[in-house]
Amino acid sequence: MRLRLSRQSSSGFTLIELLVAISIMALMAVLSWRGLDGMARTQTLTSQRADEVLTLQAGLAQWKLDLDMLAPTPNVTPIDWDGRVLRLTRRTATAGEGLQVVAWSRRNEGAGQWLRWQSPVVRTAGSWNDAWERASVWAQNANAADRSREVLVSSLEDWQIFYYRGGAWSNPLSSAGTAVPSAANAGIAAGTASTAIPDGVRLVLTLPAGQAITGKLTMDWVAPTIGGGKS
Repeated sequence: MRLRLSRQSSSGFTLIELLVAISIMALMAVLSWRGLDGMARTQTLTSQRADEVLTLQAGLAQWKLDLDMLAPTPNVTPIDWDGRVLRLTRRTATAGEGLQVVAWSRRNEGAGQWLRWQSPVVRTAGSWNDAWERASVWAQNANAADRSREVLVSSLEDWQIFYYRGGAWSNPLSSAGTAVPSAANAGIAAGTASTAIPDGVRLVLTLPAGQAITGKLTMDWVAPTIGGGKS
C-alpha cells in the first residue's frame, strides 16, 4: 500500500497587508486621542464657564446683601458713590457686633476687574472714619494689606450706578439726595443719616467678551423700607 503525503501550504499576511493594518490602527489611535482630547477640553471649558457663572451669582448676591444691611447710624455715612468706588457702611452678620465698611470698585487690570473690599469690624467713630478713608485709598492705589482684604468677583469692562430718588433714576453725583457728611464732621442729628440712603440702587455691568455671560447686565435693588422688606 502506497502512502501519499500532501504538503499544505501555510497562509499568512503579506508585508503590505501588515503595513496597511498598522497604518489603519495608527490612524484610529490618532482619531481616538483627538476625540478624547476634545472631550477633555470641552469639559474643562464647561467647568470654567460654570465657575464664572457661579462666582458672578455669588458676587451679585453679596452686592444685594451689602445693600440690605446698610446701617443708618447717626454721624456715619451709609452709602457714597464718587464715580470710582461705592462705599457702604453695613451691619455685621452678628447683631450688636459692630459695623463694617465695604467698598466695590473696578480696577484697570487686563480686561478690568470688579472687586469687593471690606474692613475689619469697627466700633468707634474714629475707627469707622479710618476704614471709610481706607476704602477710598484702596480703590485708587491698593497696597498689599488692602489687597489681602479684597475679593475678585468678575472681569468687568465697565460699570454704572444710578440712584432712585424722587420717583426717578438719577446720577448719584447729582445734587439730589446729597450724602450726609462723614463722622469727621460732627453735629449731625440722630436719624438724619437715613436720608442719604436712596430708595433704590441700579447696577449696570458691562461684561467683556469671552466669558460665560457677556454684554450688559442690570440689577435693581429696592430699599427694604420701600419694598416691604423685599429688595
